[in-house]
Amino acid sequence: MRGVCRFSFAALVAIFATVLAGCTGSSSRLAGTPAIPTRDAFRYRSLAPTGPRPAPPAAAGNTQERRTEVAMPPAEAGWLPAIEERPWQWIVVHHSASDRGSAAVFDDWHRNGRHWDELGYHFVIGNGTNSGDGLVEIGSRWPKQKHGAHTKVWNREEYNQVGVGICLVGNFDKTRPTRAQMDALAGLVDWLSARYRIDDAHIIGHGQVCDTHCPGRNFSFDELFGQLHARRDARASSAKAASR
Repeated sequence: MRGVCRFSFAALVAIFATVLAGCTGSSSRLAGTPAIPTRDAFRYRSLAPTGPRPAPPAAAGNTQERRTEVAMPPAEAGWLPAIEERPWQWIVVHHSASDRGSAAVFDDWHRNGRHWDELGYHFVIGNGTNSGDGLVEIGSRWPKQKHGAHTKVWNREEYNQVGVGICLVGNFDKTRPTRAQMDALAGLVDWLSARYRIDDAHIIGHGQVCDTHCPGRNFSFDELFGQLHARRDARASSAKAASR
Protein backbone atom coordinates (compact mmCIF):
# COMPACT_ATOMS: atom_id res chain seq x y z
CA MET A 1 0.00 0.00 0.00
CA ARG A 2 1.08 3.62 -0.32
CA GLY A 3 3.16 5.44 2.22
CA VAL A 4 5.44 8.33 3.04
CA CYS A 5 9.07 7.80 2.12
CA ARG A 6 11.60 7.72 4.90
CA PHE A 7 14.49 10.20 5.02
CA SER A 8 17.85 10.07 6.74
CA PHE A 9 17.73 13.64 8.05
CA ALA A 10 17.39 13.49 11.83
CA ALA A 11 15.23 16.57 12.06
CA LEU A 12 12.73 15.30 9.54
CA VAL A 13 12.64 11.91 11.22
CA ALA A 14 11.82 13.55 14.54
CA ILE A 15 9.09 15.73 13.03
CA PHE A 16 7.41 13.07 10.94
CA ALA A 17 8.06 9.99 13.06
CA THR A 18 4.35 9.43 13.61
CA VAL A 19 3.46 9.35 9.92
CA LEU A 20 6.23 7.31 8.35
CA ALA A 21 4.94 4.17 6.67
CA GLY A 22 5.61 2.04 3.61
CA CYS A 23 4.71 -1.09 1.65
CA THR A 24 6.99 -3.41 3.61
CA GLY A 25 4.65 -6.37 3.65
CA SER A 26 2.20 -5.23 6.33
CA SER A 27 -1.21 -4.26 5.00
CA SER A 28 -1.89 -2.12 8.07
CA ARG A 29 0.80 0.47 7.33
CA LEU A 30 -0.73 3.47 5.61
CA ALA A 31 -0.14 7.22 5.76
CA GLY A 32 -2.29 10.33 5.43
CA THR A 33 -3.63 11.90 2.26
CA PRO A 34 -1.06 14.07 0.47
CA ALA A 35 -1.58 17.81 0.56
CA ILE A 36 -2.64 19.37 -2.72
CA PRO A 37 -0.14 22.08 -3.75
CA THR A 38 -1.40 25.61 -4.23
CA ARG A 39 0.60 26.06 -7.43
CA ASP A 40 -0.52 24.64 -10.75
CA ALA A 41 -0.50 20.89 -10.07
CA PHE A 42 -0.04 20.04 -13.74
CA ARG A 43 3.26 21.90 -14.19
CA TYR A 44 5.99 19.45 -13.32
CA ARG A 45 9.47 18.79 -14.51
CA SER A 46 10.13 15.35 -15.91
CA LEU A 47 12.25 13.94 -13.08
CA ALA A 48 13.90 10.53 -12.87
CA PRO A 49 13.20 8.21 -9.92
CA THR A 50 15.59 8.51 -7.00
CA GLY A 51 16.14 4.73 -6.77
CA PRO A 52 17.39 2.12 -9.22
CA ARG A 53 15.06 1.19 -12.08
CA PRO A 54 14.99 -2.22 -13.71
CA ALA A 55 16.36 -1.77 -17.21
CA PRO A 56 14.02 -2.61 -20.10
CA PRO A 57 15.31 -5.36 -22.42
CA ALA A 58 18.08 -4.16 -24.73
CA ALA A 59 16.02 -4.99 -27.82
CA ALA A 60 13.40 -2.42 -26.87
CA GLY A 61 15.11 0.39 -28.78
CA ASN A 62 13.72 3.92 -28.66
CA THR A 63 10.31 3.27 -27.16
CA GLN A 64 9.07 6.81 -27.71
CA GLU A 65 10.00 6.67 -31.39
CA ARG A 66 8.53 3.16 -31.78
CA ARG A 67 5.27 4.22 -30.15
CA THR A 68 4.59 6.93 -32.73
CA GLU A 69 4.67 4.29 -35.47
CA VAL A 70 2.42 1.71 -33.82
CA ALA A 71 -1.36 1.70 -33.59
CA MET A 72 -2.91 2.36 -30.20
CA PRO A 73 -3.59 -0.75 -28.10
CA PRO A 74 -7.26 -1.44 -27.35
CA ALA A 75 -8.87 0.16 -24.31
CA GLU A 76 -11.22 -1.72 -22.03
CA ALA A 77 -14.57 -0.25 -21.05
CA GLY A 78 -14.12 2.73 -18.75
CA TRP A 79 -10.43 3.29 -19.39
CA LEU A 80 -10.96 6.27 -21.68
CA PRO A 81 -12.14 9.17 -19.50
CA ALA A 82 -15.21 11.11 -20.57
CA ILE A 83 -13.76 14.41 -19.33
CA GLU A 84 -10.61 16.41 -20.01
CA GLU A 85 -7.68 14.14 -19.31
CA ARG A 86 -4.97 14.86 -16.82
CA PRO A 87 -1.46 15.09 -18.36
CA TRP A 88 -0.20 11.88 -16.78
CA GLN A 89 3.59 11.46 -16.70
CA TRP A 90 4.18 8.42 -14.48
CA ILE A 91 2.82 4.94 -13.89
CA VAL A 92 3.49 3.61 -10.38
CA VAL A 93 2.96 -0.09 -9.64
CA HIS A 94 2.04 -1.26 -6.11
CA HIS A 95 1.07 -4.44 -4.35
CA SER A 96 -1.54 -4.41 -1.60
CA ALA A 97 0.76 -6.28 0.82
CA SER A 98 -2.31 -8.34 1.74
CA ASP A 99 -3.46 -11.79 0.66
CA ARG A 100 -6.96 -10.61 -0.21
CA GLY A 101 -8.61 -7.48 -1.46
CA SER A 102 -10.41 -5.54 -4.16
CA ALA A 103 -11.12 -1.94 -5.10
CA ALA A 104 -14.21 -1.94 -2.85
CA VAL A 105 -12.31 -3.44 0.09
CA PHE A 106 -9.47 -0.94 -0.18
CA ASP A 107 -11.85 1.97 -0.74
CA ASP A 108 -13.69 1.13 2.48
CA TRP A 109 -10.40 0.77 4.30
CA HIS A 110 -9.07 4.08 3.03
CA ARG A 111 -12.29 5.97 3.80
CA ASN A 112 -13.26 4.45 7.13
CA GLY A 113 -9.99 3.13 8.46
CA ARG A 114 -7.74 6.02 7.42
CA HIS A 115 -10.35 8.75 6.88
CA TRP A 116 -9.21 9.59 3.38
CA ASP A 117 -11.67 10.95 0.84
CA GLU A 118 -11.65 7.79 -1.33
CA LEU A 119 -9.55 4.95 -2.72
CA GLY A 120 -5.99 6.16 -3.22
CA TYR A 121 -5.28 4.15 -6.40
CA HIS A 122 -6.63 4.70 -9.89
CA PHE A 123 -6.79 0.98 -10.73
CA VAL A 124 -6.81 -2.28 -8.73
CA ILE A 125 -6.07 -5.68 -10.33
CA GLY A 126 -7.65 -8.59 -8.49
CA ASN A 127 -6.12 -11.95 -7.60
CA GLY A 128 -9.30 -14.02 -7.42
CA THR A 129 -10.12 -13.44 -3.76
CA ASN A 130 -12.52 -10.49 -3.41
CA SER A 131 -12.55 -9.82 -7.15
CA GLY A 132 -11.73 -11.78 -10.29
CA ASP A 133 -8.23 -13.01 -11.00
CA GLY A 134 -6.77 -10.44 -13.40
CA LEU A 135 -9.86 -8.23 -13.23
CA VAL A 136 -8.93 -4.56 -13.75
CA GLU A 137 -11.13 -2.50 -11.44
CA ILE A 138 -11.38 1.24 -12.08
CA GLY A 139 -11.09 3.35 -8.95
CA SER A 140 -13.28 6.37 -8.28
CA ARG A 141 -10.45 8.80 -9.03
CA TRP A 142 -9.95 7.77 -12.65
CA PRO A 143 -13.30 8.89 -14.15
CA LYS A 144 -12.77 12.26 -12.42
CA GLN A 145 -9.13 12.41 -13.56
CA LYS A 146 -8.21 13.17 -9.97
CA HIS A 147 -4.70 13.08 -8.56
CA GLY A 148 -3.64 9.89 -6.83
CA ALA A 149 -2.95 9.20 -3.16
CA HIS A 150 -0.53 6.30 -3.50
CA THR A 151 3.08 7.57 -3.63
CA LYS A 152 3.78 10.44 -1.28
CA VAL A 153 7.37 11.61 -1.55
CA TRP A 154 8.70 14.63 0.31
CA ASN A 155 8.91 17.62 -2.06
CA ARG A 156 8.13 15.38 -5.08
CA GLU A 157 4.40 15.79 -5.68
CA GLU A 158 4.48 14.58 -9.28
CA TYR A 159 4.18 10.88 -8.40
CA ASN A 160 0.69 11.54 -7.04
CA GLN A 161 -0.32 14.61 -9.01
CA VAL A 162 0.52 13.23 -12.47
CA GLY A 163 1.17 9.59 -11.62
CA VAL A 164 -1.31 6.76 -12.29
CA GLY A 165 -1.41 4.41 -9.31
CA ILE A 166 -2.03 0.71 -10.05
CA CYS A 167 -2.34 -1.76 -7.18
CA LEU A 168 -2.14 -5.53 -7.65
CA VAL A 169 -3.85 -7.50 -4.88
CA GLY A 170 -1.35 -9.72 -3.10
CA ASN A 171 1.76 -9.72 -0.97
CA PHE A 172 4.59 -10.21 -3.44
CA ASP A 173 7.20 -10.46 -0.73
CA LYS A 174 5.62 -13.90 -0.08
CA THR A 175 4.13 -14.93 -3.42
CA ARG A 176 4.20 -13.91 -7.08
CA PRO A 177 1.48 -12.15 -9.07
CA THR A 178 -0.78 -14.55 -10.91
CA ARG A 179 -0.39 -14.96 -14.65
CA ALA A 180 -3.76 -13.29 -15.15
CA GLN A 181 -2.65 -10.31 -13.04
CA MET A 182 0.56 -9.83 -15.04
CA ASP A 183 -1.30 -10.12 -18.35
CA ALA A 184 -3.88 -7.58 -17.18
CA LEU A 185 -1.19 -5.23 -15.87
CA ALA A 186 0.71 -5.39 -19.17
CA GLY A 187 -2.46 -4.58 -21.10
CA LEU A 188 -3.31 -1.63 -18.87
CA VAL A 189 0.22 -0.22 -18.80
CA ASP A 190 0.50 -0.71 -22.57
CA TRP A 191 -2.60 1.40 -23.12
CA LEU A 192 -1.71 4.06 -20.54
CA SER A 193 1.85 4.48 -21.81
CA ALA A 194 0.67 4.80 -25.41
CA ARG A 195 -2.26 7.09 -24.61
CA TYR A 196 -0.22 9.52 -22.49
CA ARG A 197 3.16 8.98 -24.17
CA ILE A 198 4.78 7.74 -20.96
CA ASP A 199 8.25 6.34 -21.63
CA ASP A 200 9.45 3.12 -19.99
CA ALA A 201 11.71 5.15 -17.69
CA HIS A 202 8.56 6.54 -16.05
CA ILE A 203 6.99 3.13 -15.45
CA ILE A 204 8.20 2.40 -11.93
CA GLY A 205 7.51 0.55 -8.71
CA HIS A 206 6.66 2.32 -5.48
CA GLY A 207 9.93 1.10 -3.94
CA GLN A 208 12.02 2.89 -6.55
CA VAL A 209 11.15 6.26 -5.05
CA CYS A 210 10.38 5.24 -1.44
CA ASP A 211 12.04 3.16 1.25
CA THR A 212 9.65 0.25 0.82
CA HIS A 213 9.61 -3.23 -0.73
CA CYS A 214 6.46 -2.39 -2.71
CA PRO A 215 5.51 -3.94 -5.15
CA GLY A 216 7.34 -6.79 -3.47
CA ARG A 217 10.59 -8.69 -3.94
CA ASN A 218 8.91 -11.25 -6.19
CA PHE A 219 7.45 -8.76 -8.65
CA SER A 220 9.35 -8.86 -11.96
CA PHE A 221 9.72 -5.68 -13.98
CA ASP A 222 11.68 -7.68 -16.54
CA GLU A 223 8.54 -9.71 -17.14
CA LEU A 224 6.37 -6.61 -17.35
CA PHE A 225 8.67 -4.84 -19.83
CA GLY A 226 9.04 -8.03 -21.82
CA GLN A 227 5.28 -8.25 -22.23
CA LEU A 228 5.04 -4.56 -23.13
CA HIS A 229 7.65 -4.83 -25.86
CA ALA A 230 6.10 -8.03 -27.22
CA ARG A 231 2.74 -6.29 -27.48
CA ARG A 232 4.27 -3.27 -29.23
CA ASP A 233 6.22 -5.46 -31.63
CA ALA A 234 3.09 -7.44 -32.50
CA ARG A 235 1.16 -4.25 -33.29
CA ALA A 236 4.07 -2.93 -35.35
CA SER A 237 4.21 -6.16 -37.34
CA SER A 238 0.46 -6.09 -37.94
CA ALA A 239 0.61 -2.47 -39.07
CA LYS A 240 3.50 -3.22 -41.40
CA ALA A 241 1.69 -6.21 -42.91
CA ALA A 242 -1.50 -4.18 -43.38
CA SER A 243 0.39 -1.44 -45.21
CA ARG A 244 1.77 -3.80 -47.88
